Amino acid sequence: MLVRYATILGYFAILIVIGALAAKRVRSLSDFFVGGKRLNYWVVAFSSRATGESAWLLLGLTGLGATVGLSALWVVIGELLGVGAAWFVLAKPFKIATDRYESITVIDYLGSRFREEPNSEARVLRLRAVAAIALACFVTIYVSAQIDATGKAFEKFLDWNYFIGAIVGFAIVVAYTTTGGFTAVAWSDVFQGALMLVGLVVLPIAGWLALPEGVSLREAITAQDPAMLSWSGEGGWNLRNLLVIVSYVAIGLGFLGSPQIFVRFISLRDSHEIAAGRWVALAFTLLTDAAAVMAGVVGRCILVPVGAELTQSLGNNGEHLLPALVEEVFPAFVVGLYIAAVLAAIMSTIDSLLVVAASALTRDLYQQTYHSKLSQQHLTKLSRIVTVSLAVLALLIALGVAVSVPGRTVFWYVIFGWSGITATFCPMIILSLMWPRYNSVGACASMIVGMLCVPVFKFVVPELGELGATVAVAEELAPSFVLSLLAGITATWATSYRIRSKIPKCEESVSNSG
Repeated sequence: MLVRYATILGYFAILIVIGALAAKRVRSLSDFFVGGKRLNYWVVAFSSRATGESAWLLLGLTGLGATVGLSALWVVIGELLGVGAAWFVLAKPFKIATDRYESITVIDYLGSRFREEPNSEARVLRLRAVAAIALACFVTIYVSAQIDATGKAFEKFLDWNYFIGAIVGFAIVVAYTTTGGFTAVAWSDVFQGALMLVGLVVLPIAGWLALPEGVSLREAITAQDPAMLSWSGEGGWNLRNLLVIVSYVAIGLGFLGSPQIFVRFISLRDSHEIAAGRWVALAFTLLTDAAAVMAGVVGRCILVPVGAELTQSLGNNGEHLLPALVEEVFPAFVVGLYIAAVLAAIMSTIDSLLVVAASALTRDLYQQTYHSKLSQQHLTKLSRIVTVSLAVLALLIALGVAVSVPGRTVFWYVIFGWSGITATFCPMIILSLMWPRYNSVGACASMIVGMLCVPVFKFVVPELGELGATVAVAEELAPSFVLSLLAGITATWATSYRIRSKIPKCEESVSNSG
């Protein structure tokens, strides 16, 4: 146990040092929010992927692999499609546009994108307010899910009290985020992303080597449940399984415009970095996600006796699998490294979300809407205060959920926050880059519909009889995303007769994005 504590303390010490070093480079609001736009493709690729994965990758996706088997690989396919589309199609026109507008936040970009409409001032202010409030709301939920996962990680790995673990993890991430801002976040993401990558790739290999001699992996899986070898899931290609697959693939939609990911493209030193960064991002996604699923599959074969219930050995949806498998196949000092890897996945997301939400409330709402002449020093100080405040609110939500919902799982708690950010922002970002006619009324409609649909599909639709229960199998992300997209298109068409957009066309930048 002493070795584990030493490893974790070393990990936390590295994060604090990164925060202290990064703090020396924070001289302006641009430095705090986007690292002064000086980052290279390696840092941005690792940072975007570490941020996009979070606790659900190491605890949730491994558990899903243990629960459903190879059909969990649809999540991997969805993520590869989403990450690929973001880097190959959207990243370059977005980077060109944000450099042209001198934007330092995603909402900054949106304000500039629609300001060129006639008489746009009131609509742009409304757009900024809706975007900032929606982002702060869902980011707080998402961060609370990560804090919840922190408490669970300490509880399972070190036998800590859940609440103490959640508070300790919260304190560390707030310390280095508020000192070093985005630069600290990005540098720490490279370190944390490397831990996640190595830890996940090694784990299924070690598990496979630990199988009983003479027993193939296929035989071990078949003994557990033959349905685990099916890509369609138990029961074959029926409607329910198709809707489940839709929910898995739809997770990749979140990479098509989520602010905490797209702010990484703003931070690049120039658009030429994207061509190399896309391959790093895709390789990271393929290796980590596929390894997580296979670790779950192999881990179940090792840890769950044939014929036994999964939940008896590995908890709800198998989310205790990774700690149990690591304990089974590795010595104590390696277990400490895996604890650090799990915490890395969690904290690399918390820090990014807090910086993005703080930027939305301080720059995009407070400064741009109400106090445009505030000094950079004052805004940077205010951003740190807002960052801490949001983190404390997220901690309180996490602790409240822990008390009131004891049967929750990391995977779907995280996905709710991810779905909210995705449905609110991604359709709007896609349309703003790909459709010159898209206007500010359509953008507001996209955000409002996406923001409202997520809780409706999560909590209301499942209660609407048999049809509602069937639709709910697809989860909340895919239908909310589609309705948000349609709302933006419909509202733009309906108002285009009175809003004549004067925005330069984006065809050239889009055509160069490949």
